[in-house]
Parts: sequence; C-alpha cells; structure tokens
Amino acid sequence: MSLTLRLYISLIIVIGSALLKQNAWSMLSVYGALALIWASILRARLPKLAALLGTELLFLSFLALPLGWQRASFLLVRSLICLLAMNSFLLTLPPHSFGIALKSLPLPSAFKQSLLLAGQYMEILLSEVERMQRGAQLRGMNGTAGWLRYASASMIGALYVRSLDRAERVYAAMIARGYTGEMPVNSELRPKEIYIVILMSIIALSLTIASWL
Repeated sequence: MSLTLRLYISLIIVIGSALLKQNAWSMLSVYGALALIWASILRARLPKLAALLGTELLFLSFLALPLGWQRASFLLVRSLICLLAMNSFLLTLPPHSFGIALKSLPLPSAFKQSLLLAGQYMEILLSEVERMQRGAQLRGMNGTAGWLRYASASMIGALYVRSLDRAERVYAAMIARGYTGEMPVNSELRPKEIYIVILMSIIALSLTIASWL
C-alpha cells in the first residue's frame, strides 16, 4: 500500500467524522469502526498508539469539558477517532516520508509546506513522547496509571516546549541544506488506488450527509 493511499484514506476518515452533525452518535460509531479497522490494517504498534492518544486526549479534555458534558463527550469521542486514524498513519510511516505522500494532494504550495512541517514536527513530538516515557519508567512510573500521573498538564507543556526547541533546530538544518518548500519527488495514485479512494469518499460522504438529514 503506497504512502499516498494511506494518507488519502486517513484524511477521508478524519474530514468525514469532523463534519458530522453534533450528537450524531450512530454515524460516529461507524467512523469509529472504520478507524479501528484502518489502524489494524496499518498495524500500528498498540502501546505507542495508546500512549500517544492518552496524552493528546488529556490535553483536549481541558479544552472540551468546559463546554458541558454532553457536548464535550461527543467532541472527545470524535477527536479520538480522528486522532486514531491520523496517528495510525503517522506511526507507520517510514522516517521522513510524510512529504512524499503530501506532494500528491491538490493543495496550494504554501499550504503543503505548512503540512509538511507539521508532519516533520509530529515525528519530533513522537520522539519526545518516547523519551519522556523512558524517563518515567526509569523513575518507577510503570503501567497506564503511572504514565497518566506523569502526563499532567505541566508535563504536556514541557513536552511541547521541548518539541518546539527541537523543531527550530530541525528547520534551521533544513534551510542550511537547501530546503525551499518543494519535495524533489513525485507520488501519484495508481489506477486501482484511485478506485479505493473514490469508494471511501462515497462512503464518508454518505455518512456525513445522513447525519445532517
């Protein structure tokens, strides 16, 4: 399965679920099943995926809970599905290959550059999460409960500060090596993969429209 096809299917799941009507739980459950199937197809490592989802949802819960329990619960579940699809894609990417898949998207060059840098920095974020997890284990914080205690609001802030520092160094190194915002590779969908993307788009469009009817 090509990197471009993985990216397209992940984006279809994310965009489709993000456009669902509020409290459309039945349609959201279908997207949840699709995201789980997609994660199993990509064979993302479950411990790493669970740790990353837990950290991200902990941060999102601080933003969603003030909106009220009913609305927050739907937003958090929808965020979980979106994160599950995209994190499964990112965790199974070969190193520094996000830009190869990204170049096939029909988007303005400046927007592609922003997404490329976001993907590059996501790899940095994942690396920092792994380092913080190893530090927690060395301090005796083993298991899910120990990691949740370790990933407090202050630790999440430290994580993003450390990731930002590394991202700035990486970007400076990219500029020094002649990066201009364009990837010198081509990545296009094969005819069979185009049919798969069209089928997934039709399914996602049908689910999203049905939630608003």
